[in-house]
Amino acid sequence: MNAREPALVPAARAASRSARLRQMLTSNELEFLMEAHNGLSARIAREAGFKAIWGSGLSISAQFGVRDNNEASWTQVVDNLEFMADASDLPILLDGDTGYGNFNNVRRLVRKLEQRGIAGVCIEDKQFPKTNSFIKGEAQPLADIDEFCGKIKAGKDSQTDEHFSIVARVEALIAGWGMDEALKRAEAYRQAGADAILIHSKLSKPDEILTFAREWAGRGPLVIVPTKYYSTPTDVFRKAGISTVIWANHQIRAAVSAMQAVTRTIYETQTLVDVEDRIATVNEIFRLQDADEYSEAEDRYLSSSSRGAGSAIVLAASRGSGLDAYTHDKPKVMLPVAGKPLLRWLVDAFKKQSVNDITVVGGYKAEAIDTAGIKLVRNERFAQTNELASLACAVGALDNDTVISYGDLVFRSYILRDLVESEADFSVVVDSSPESENSSTRDFAWCSAADERDLFGNRVFLERVANDRAADGTAANGAAPHGRWIGLVNVRGAGRAKLAKKLAQLQTRADFDTLDMPALLNALIADGEKIEVQYVHGHWRGVNDLEDFRRAGDFAQGVYTHAQTPLGAEGQA
Repeated sequence: MNAREPALVPAARAASRSARLRQMLTSNELEFLMEAHNGLSARIAREAGFKAIWGSGLSISAQFGVRDNNEASWTQVVDNLEFMADASDLPILLDGDTGYGNFNNVRRLVRKLEQRGIAGVCIEDKQFPKTNSFIKGEAQPLADIDEFCGKIKAGKDSQTDEHFSIVARVEALIAGWGMDEALKRAEAYRQAGADAILIHSKLSKPDEILTFAREWAGRGPLVIVPTKYYSTPTDVFRKAGISTVIWANHQIRAAVSAMQAVTRTIYETQTLVDVEDRIATVNEIFRLQDADEYSEAEDRYLSSSSRGAGSAIVLAASRGSGLDAYTHDKPKVMLPVAGKPLLRWLVDAFKKQSVNDITVVGGYKAEAIDTAGIKLVRNERFAQTNELASLACAVGALDNDTVISYGDLVFRSYILRDLVESEADFSVVVDSSPESENSSTRDFAWCSAADERDLFGNRVFLERVANDRAADGTAANGAAPHGRWIGLVNVRGAGRAKLAKKLAQLQTRADFDTLDMPALLNALIADGEKIEVQYVHGHWRGVNDLEDFRRAGDFAQGVYTHAQTPLGAEGQA
């Protein structure tokens, strides 16, 4: 449950919305309904602690931008109520104006409201189409008593939910017809089957309301709307035997006031700096929209192939050796290759595979990294540490299936596509092409089998990665590496927790600051983890020195040309 959402008694939750509203109307305690006019305001009313909502006709029409004169059709109002009911589990009492027509309109309205889970409707004894009671109310004609009683009876006969409530709103005081007429009408409506009476007044003091309540003498639930006599202490209503108070239009009025002030300020100053601290954050809007629930639902209901790999971590803390002439004001990851930075090549490649949650670990000149479409975290000790220290800075990004990548790569799209489609807990890309194509790459890989065509469909696993041939004992026995790991690893499912655990264990070592990604891969293999190999034959470049930088530009230009080739051709060696 959201920390801001008030706790509800389990029994209350078990009762239907209509039953809860009926309980409030008939309660011996003074109850309160808060106005709402859309899904967002309904959710806000719930979070504030209110037990029920008033679906205000004035507010709903205002948020549509039309007058409170039945200019919004009843079907538009009901559609809007559906969003409100979906956004909050609170009972909603609709301000149903005159019932939008005669008895037949009321019958249809009640059925449609019940279908959408609305707990009740309030109808007023004026003629259709109506005008808001506070606009020349004394000149507004009232409905014939018998005709209005017929509407009440029609509504009650039409409901299928025994707890659905019809509240009869008496406008005699508003129209200047006097107290006797108001009491006469209220009694007729009660006898016609109304579940409660709403008595309305336009005076700034509650005198009329209190007189009516005294004369009414508790014959049935009494509802009031103290919009005009707002300064009256609430305890006065309790002592008068009022059942329910409706705060009728205050969310829409608050919203309008705030929108006018903020909009005017932005127009006059031509900047957002003066308003940002006065308005809700974008994240607060996301919270009210329940965005987190959708993310959780994605994890439950979408397959990994539907979601893509989910996340990516790009290790980009280094300046780059031998590239000082180009990186005095930027990190290596921001070097321009064929017209755009290395990082943008990576980000674009990830997004094409629906990998949209991208975390970049910066270090050297991190402030120069373009953060569009990424989250930037910093390895403040980049000058004293190696790759695993940078990875540790972003370990929180392992909440989803994650691609971990060096920041200096350019590759064809099929390489990443095939990698994220792997079902293995761990998978890596190994290039089996001649060394001359990426001469400075030193992450040699020994695998369970070489890259041979007759292995198609068979699984190959990584056995060791070393920075040079001599670092691996098997080299002395004449076993050549099967290729080079290009700097891409995909971690999914149970592999995420295993990698995070192994990284935490390595952090306890005295030499942790010196450890690189091959050290992590080798440690996982030593623990018995299977790391599946995806062989490629070229089709990528890494930028480790000036010669790599030149070749990467030529390669990227080829990727541009390659993008024009027929679909599927790029996977061919």
